[in-house]
Amino acid sequence: MSDRVSLGKYLLAIRDGDQRVDAERDRRYAEVALARAEALKIKEEADKTALGLAREIQVYKDEKANELREQINSERGLYVTKTELEPIKAYIAGQTGRGLGMSSIVGWGFAIVMASVAIAQYFKH
Repeated sequence: MSDRVSLGKYLLAIRDGDQRVDAERDRRYAEVALARAEALKIKEEADKTALGLAREIQVYKDEKANELREQINSERGLYVTKTELEPIKAYIAGQTGRGLGMSSIVGWGFAIVMASVAIAQYFKH
């Protein structure tokens, strides 16, 4: 019925408990360190992959830019320049003026004929 424990047994029990707590703490620290190392490896791998993808994207962009540059250079001679358009503009302006002039003459001629008919009708009565 004695709940008494000797000081030696008590200290051994405390020491044993402290060692188990220390061992558990060390195990957890080791697990965290291992997880941290694994996470670092994953991050490094992800960084390598990201750099590779960035490199591929840049190569693709450069290729597309080069293709566009080549297309522009190849089409450069296909378009009419401003100076080459001047004779065409002059021709169109001349034709437009001539057409307007002709329309005006026809309009005046029609007006004269109609006026003549009206005058003839007036004097007939």
